[in-house]
Amino acid sequence: MVSWPPHRIAHVSRSAPVVRTAGFASALLALTLTACGGGVHGTPGGSGVRDPYFPKAGNGGYDVTHYGLTLAYDPDHHHLTGTAKITARATKDLSAFDLDLKGLDVSSVTVEDRAARFTRAGQELTVRPHDELDKCETFSATVRYSGTPLTITDADGSEEGWLRTADGALALGEPVGSMAWFPGNDHPSDKAAYDISVTVPEGLQAVSNGELKSETTTGGRTTFRWHAAEPMASYVATVAIGHYDITPSTTKNGLPEYVAVDPTQAKASRAVLARIPEIMEWAEYNFGPYPFSSTGAIVDRPHDAGYELETQNRPVFHGAPGLGVLVHELAHQWYGDSVTPKTWRDMWLNEGFATYAEWLWEEDHGGDSAQETFDALYRGDYEDDSGDSEAIWAFPPAKPSDAAHISAGPVYQRGAMVLHKIRQTVGDDAFYEIIQGWAATHRHGNADTADFTAYVEKKAPDKDFSGFWKDWLYGDGKPAHP
Repeated sequence: MVSWPPHRIAHVSRSAPVVRTAGFASALLALTLTACGGGVHGTPGGSGVRDPYFPKAGNGGYDVTHYGLTLAYDPDHHHLTGTAKITARATKDLSAFDLDLKGLDVSSVTVEDRAARFTRAGQELTVRPHDELDKCETFSATVRYSGTPLTITDADGSEEGWLRTADGALALGEPVGSMAWFPGNDHPSDKAAYDISVTVPEGLQAVSNGELKSETTTGGRTTFRWHAAEPMASYVATVAIGHYDITPSTTKNGLPEYVAVDPTQAKASRAVLARIPEIMEWAEYNFGPYPFSSTGAIVDRPHDAGYELETQNRPVFHGAPGLGVLVHELAHQWYGDSVTPKTWRDMWLNEGFATYAEWLWEEDHGGDSAQETFDALYRGDYEDDSGDSEAIWAFPPAKPSDAAHISAGPVYQRGAMVLHKIRQTVGDDAFYEIIQGWAATHRHGNADTADFTAYVEKKAPDKDFSGFWKDWLYGDGKPAHP
């Protein structure tokens, strides 16, 4: 037994050219105002995007394009000081907009460099700019804040947000923890580029997403500046502060690799982390071109988080990872980080894919075939942490029972079984075309389960998937036939 945790413009007469010109300009102006606002009083953007499991997560009325986060952390006093400059585009005429921020004290907010009024209520920071924002307008908002950052306990009991560690801190965001350390639109449907600057006491390192652009020390404090150019969901943003053994390198195709390991985990991690280039080469062969500009890993102590997370560019591990979990988290860079779910209901598109990547790795490296793993799961040869071999049938992968179960076994294992059933149905060649094409079609974007099923049906038009989706993806209980 194995346990597993587009408006057409009407024709204008050729006579009366002056009137025509004025009318044409008026028509264009009217169309512009209709499409992009202006001349209409704005309304508040609204709190929450009505996610089925986290209805208050995210906010309406705007789309963030870039976060500039300037952070300073004092580990001795567990004190965080931050400035967040958020560049966004209004998707409606706005009189106000919300940001997600839980805890911390806000000292000022400006919008387009003018002081803005703001209020706090729960996780909502409501900002009322001096001048209303027009639909399609690009604007910047700067929030200055400080205080003791919070650790958030999820519905499943795991901890996220800002986790204090023995020698620093670890910031993790799935599903809603990022609002504990920076204000933003904290929902996977709104992805953005990031620049993250972190100042810490000299002697400590600060590791984040993307590429390290500079490291400077002044007056006993060191500032690390990180740049993540590709769109990133807030929940896979991270900061890791502490003592690390740093290993920068490149893969044989020139991809920068940055690995940070807590010294207590260095020896146990060395051999498995050395296989990152091999795993990346294998993954590119199977899943298509790598979607980001660097790779790597962060390995912290076993009890700092208690779980792994597919933080973009470099996943976080609690202690030395096993080979399977390393494959899993690196596969997430394609499925989850690049192709990101529209809502938290679609988690199986993350976890089912990453779990199936583990099966494929085993199959390609002398272990059980994916079919053998599938059969063993169907028979009940695997148990969850409570010893229940039937737990994967508790709910369908596309419909987690509640927020506490978006990361439960059916999402992972039964999600992987859905992918294997597709492979059985279409054959290997078509299957790999589907999973590579899916990653390419939605690269750096968002997608949901309906998008996926439509994509599969389009790529295999001679197959009838209706009963399969009903039984394996949405159906309750164990399907009658494997």
